[in-house]
Parts: sequence; structure tokens; C-alpha cells
Amino acid sequence: MKVKIYTDGAARGNPDGPGGYGTVLEYVDTKGELHTRELSQGYKRTTNNRMELMAVISGLEALNRPCEVEVYSDSQYVVNAFNQRWIDGWIKKGWKRGKNEQVKNVDLWKRLLTAKEPHDVTFIWVKGHAGHPQNERCDALATGAADGKDLITDEGL
Repeated sequence: MKVKIYTDGAARGNPDGPGGYGTVLEYVDTKGELHTRELSQGYKRTTNNRMELMAVISGLEALNRPCEVEVYSDSQYVVNAFNQRWIDGWIKKGWKRGKNEQVKNVDLWKRLLTAKEPHDVTFIWVKGHAGHPQNERCDALATGAADGKDLITDEGL
């Protein structure tokens, strides 16, 4: 089954603040019917990069069987880590980068690798804030999910 995951690490969360993330899974079933599933996280005092990682992780972890997945993200940090194989280098260097600088969010990167493992995942960067139609779709869907009443919290944050 093919699944598209639209993420936004800066989507609005609960009324306590402007943070949080939203994730929307979109797939077509065997009958040809389109389905969506919304996941969201309320406001947390953390960085957008960390939020974007959690958005992608929540989407992948919500899949209950191996799928062909396209992840749409406006985070170059997340997308390039896989498309440009940054993460392979970090693992080889013991999660160091540059001049032995520690990689941030190692716990979440390891969790993302685990979540990604059973799936065939393609990461697609959608350039943010430039009228890119897929980016606008990410913003609209993910913000809608984050504004929903059914907030899914994750104590890992």
C-alpha cells in the first residue's frame, strides 16, 4: 500500500502556545477510496527541528504494516539526513558531525530509524513559504490536525 505523510513541525498545538506538530497520513484502500488519519502534538517548548522529527516519527509509527511511504517535509534537516546520507556518516562517526560536534536529538534520530525500518520510505523536501503547492498542503493539513481536539501526546519530548 502507498501512503503519503504530510508533516509540519511548526503547526499550531493547543491554546497554550503556538507550537506543536501535525501529521496527516493519506492512502487509498483496495476499493480505491481515499482515507486520511490525523495525528498531532500539543504545545511543547522545544525546537522546530525536534518537532519535525516527532511529526515524521508519529506518522511512521502509526502504520501497522509495511508500506511504500512518501514523507513530505519542509525540513531540509530531516530530508537531507536521509537523501544525502548524513545519517550514515553520523552513525559511522558515533553520532558526531563536523569537528566532532555532537549530533542533536540522537534519541529521536534512533527512533526515526527504527520507525522507518519496515517501510520503503522516500523523503521529499517541499520548499517552505514560497507558494509551493505541496508545502501549502502540508501546512493546511498538519495545522488542521494540530488544531483538532484529539491531541496525541508523546512523553518522549
